[in-house]
Amino acid sequence: MEYEIIYEKSSDGWSAYVPELPGCTSAGADRAEIENNIKEAIELHLELLHGQEH
Repeated sequence: MEYEIIYEKSSDGWSAYVPELPGCTSAGADRAEIENNIKEAIELHLELLHGQEH
């Protein structure tokens, strides 16, 4: 499944969030780091959601 990811640059680095997954956010120092971080955040978010279903 694919999700839209919104990336935002600030003076402190980068942040990202997934509109379809409320609460799924991440931050990083640069674009490469935030891309990896948000992918991990999505995986963990989905694991938590699936765990709550059982």
